[in-house]
Parts: sequence; structure tokens; C-alpha cells
Amino acid sequence: MSTWFESVAEAQRRAKKRLPASVYSALIAGSEKGLTLADNLGAFDELRFAPRTAGHHAQRDLGTHVLGRDVALPVLISPTGVQAVHPDGEVAVARAAAARGTSIGLSSFGSKPIEEVVAANPNTYFQVYWTGTRDDIRRRLDRARAAGAVGIILTLDWSFSHSRDWGSPHIPERLTSRELLRFAPEGITRPRWLLDYVKTRRLPDLGVPNMASPGEEAPTFFGAYGQWMQTPPPSWEDVAWLRSQWDGPFLLKGVIRVDEARRAVDAGVSALSVSNHGGNNLDGTPATIRALPSIADAVGDQVEVLLDGGIRRGSDVVKALALGAKAVLIGRAYLWGLAAGGQAGVENVLDVLRNGIDSTLLALGKKSVHELTREDVVAPAGFAVGLGAAHERGPGS
Repeated sequence: MSTWFESVAEAQRRAKKRLPASVYSALIAGSEKGLTLADNLGAFDELRFAPRTAGHHAQRDLGTHVLGRDVALPVLISPTGVQAVHPDGEVAVARAAAARGTSIGLSSFGSKPIEEVVAANPNTYFQVYWTGTRDDIRRRLDRARAAGAVGIILTLDWSFSHSRDWGSPHIPERLTSRELLRFAPEGITRPRWLLDYVKTRRLPDLGVPNMASPGEEAPTFFGAYGQWMQTPPPSWEDVAWLRSQWDGPFLLKGVIRVDEARRAVDAGVSALSVSNHGGNNLDGTPATIRALPSIADAVGDQVEVLLDGGIRRGSDVVKALALGAKAVLIGRAYLWGLAAGGQAGVENVLDVLRNGIDSTLLALGKKSVHELTREDVVAPAGFAVGLGAAHERGPGS
């Protein structure tokens, strides 16, 4: 039990104690002042519940069907980049998700090949950034298809990089002897993290193998990042083209406006995630939970609506489902679990969320996550925002 933790907050505290300062700071980063990052968390605190006193159900059903797959709980693993917080990286996360009956999104900037991740969890979705030419993107889709990916995630809520008021950690392009010497003081102060890598006899891998074709040398993270920076941003026609290249679940991650949710439906997506990239895109964007209700109202009967950003408790998941989400995606929460305890730590985080969902359903008198409605949540006046809704109706309406 000494390795078990009872909250995501405790996983974060353990991750902070275990990780070198620069690695940990990369996990908590938000852009500029961190307004959006703070609102993603704070907005959930503004929501209250309307619990019931009697008539509770002895057993609750947490399972759902989302993105073409049955999952044991409405919590999916969001794709995140190079996971140097643990040597096993995305493979450990994939195994944990499989053990708890849910799906994983693998970033194209991830540190483990898609073939290894799919082998660890058959319910793997490959995440795509609009990087390079259409032929480049098509080759990556071909590799994902051949590996057995069950769907794709197009991430468009990361459009540019902002500086941070508290500074950004130094991330080397390659771990050369000079970089290792520079990093040594941090590594020495976190011996358990360093020992994890010593046992594997390999250094943290900063390459991104899924950006290469099979047999090609993987580019570095910054090499791939540079290509992304030089690629013109995609149009809605590009989104529709990419959709035409994949016959299966297609999630568009990054929608925050009602008018663009409708454009996503027109482009043929099968699902969308209300997202602001965890506060790492345009600072000052409202929390995703504030934007969720209007988007769910607009397109929830046409596509599956998911949410990511700010999920730290099972009760947060319930609030999102009550306001219209089919499921949620988590990022920082499982990375803290991975840092704290590898695969077991990620399983622990999923268990924390599962238990929180279950106990919240019990208090609300619900038998299933599918019974949740907006009447179960109390929101203050002016809580929800309908970005793009007025534009959709036209001026003066």
C-alpha cells in the first residue's frame, strides 16, 4: 500500500518529488500567464451537484461506447508528446489503459513506435498533427493502419507556441555528452528517476519514431516540431480531405466554438473534443467545460462530443458527462501517475477516477453514466459560454 495513492493530487506531488525540475515543469506548463490553464481547473470548482437522499442503486454501470469501442469507464487517454517521465513511456500507459478497459491516443510526437503501443493495447488511436505535405501525412496514416490503429485523432488546438511568464525548461534536441553534463545536477538530485533509466541501460529517447516511415531514422522532437512550424495551417478542406483518407473513427481535437463545431460536422468527423490543449495554446481562452454545453447542444445529436482539460477527479468526469460529453480525455493526470509509479501508477490514476465517478453516481441516485442530465449539476449564472454562437446567427440577431 505504500506505493498506492488516493488522489490525482497525490500523484502530482509524488511526480514532483521524483522528477528532475525541468522535466516536471514541462508537465505543468501553460502558455503565457496561465489564465486558461487556471480556468480549466477553476471552472469545475464553480459547478455544484444536486444529490439525492434515498433510492440509491447498489450497483452502478460506468461503461460506455465511444469512438467505435466499448470502454469500462468514460475516461480515455489523451495523446501527449515524448513521455520521458518513465523509460516505458507510452507502452506502460497503453498497458495500464488496457488493464482498466479503456482506450489510448498515441501522439505522433510520442517516444514509442505505434507498433509497440498497439501490441500493448489494441484500442489505440493514432494522433496526427498537420505536418508536412499531404503525401507525408498519408504515409503516416498508412503506417498507423498497418499497425492496427482503430482510429485517428487530428489535433488542431495547438497552433503556435507562446512563452511562459515563469520560464520554459531547457529541452535539448539530442542528449549529447555536453547536454548530459549540463543536466547532471538535476539528475543527481532525483536518483530514483535516474536509476530507472540506468536499469534500462539507455538514455531518455528524444526521437519521435512515428513521424518516420518504417525503416527510416526517427527525427528528433525539435526536427519534427520545426517541420510542423513550417507547414501552412490546414483549412477545413484539408480536414475533409484527411477524413476521406481514413475509414473509421475520426476525432477532431481542439474545437471550442459552436460555429466551428458545425464546420467539423460538415467536414465529416465522427467525433470532436472540446479542447484548448490543456491551456497550452492561446492564453485567455475560456475553460473547456464552459464551452461544452453550447457545443453539445449544437452538434451532440450528430457526432460524439468529448472533452479534455482540467479533469482531476471522478466528480469532474461526472460534471462533464452531465453537461453533454460522451467521455473525457485525460493528459497531465496520467503523466503524473506514470512518473509516480510507471504502469501501476497510471492504473492507480484510472482507479481513482473510476472510484470517484462511481461514488458520485451513487450520491446522485444514478444507475448509469447514461442517466446523467444537466439537472444533476448546479451552475452559476453566466457560467457557460457560447463562442461563435452569435456569429452563427448573424449580426443583430
